[in-house]
Amino acid sequence: MESSQYGSQHQEHLLEQYKLYVEMADRISQRRDQSNRFYASLVSAIAVSLVVLGRLGVSGTDLYVVLLIAGLFGGSLSVVWFINLQSYRVLNRAKYRVIQRMEHSLPWAGYKEEQDELRPPKGRAPYLQLTRVERYVPLLMFILFLGVTVYSVCSLVTQ
Repeated sequence: MESSQYGSQHQEHLLEQYKLYVEMADRISQRRDQSNRFYASLVSAIAVSLVVLGRLGVSGTDLYVVLLIAGLFGGSLSVVWFINLQSYRVLNRAKYRVIQRMEHSLPWAGYKEEQDELRPPKGRAPYLQLTRVERYVPLLMFILFLGVTVYSVCSLVTQ
């Protein structure tokens, strides 16, 4: 709605909405971080459990069955983690686009300025956004658990 149609408090209310929207975007980032911690903890727990089982002397068919279950569970968990990260990434991207559109009506466009600053000039290394880096962690975990699954299946078949 244009300020002429809204009334005298247009700019004041826009600023309040902007503040609220920026706060909401920050909360999404915090939830993404908590989600990453949750999944990393579960993946670590699986790895620690496998180490403990190895130390306890579990071997043979029992070990391969446990490895198969851990590989399937860990692989599935990694896929869900990746999907979760993608969802947060898309949501954050949309929120920041809306914030930048809101900034067109404000005296200074801080988020747009930040994005412009992050674009590297020629010869300078690019800025690696955390969202781009963090999505490789579940993919690497998936590959690891896929390897555990393949190893356990091959071991069970050749026994």
